[in-house]
Amino acid sequence: MPRPTKLSEEDINIYLKKFSKWQRKGDSIERELVAPNFAAVVGFLNAIAVLAESLDHHPDLLIYGWNKLRVTLTTHDQGGLTELDFKLAEKIENLNF
Repeated sequence: MPRPTKLSEEDINIYLKKFSKWQRKGDSIERELVAPNFAAVVGFLNAIAVLAESLDHHPDLLIYGWNKLRVTLTTHDQGGLTELDFKLAEKIENLNF
């Protein structure tokens, strides 16, 4: 399957209107999740890992503090954001954390 190409700034801005919980950080988008406890944040991470593996698109995941998870999406081989990033963001949103 061919890899998606880098999105235009116009397309990125259209997607960002749909994904208001995500913040643009240069060539990536980022969302912070707060869990009620450490076990729950690890559960969030594992749920996202399953989704990422199904798309063959792997985010940067950082647990910090005792209950926070930072999810960063970018398409490294394209040097920026692609439709794949927003597809994974949508799947993450559908988990309803």
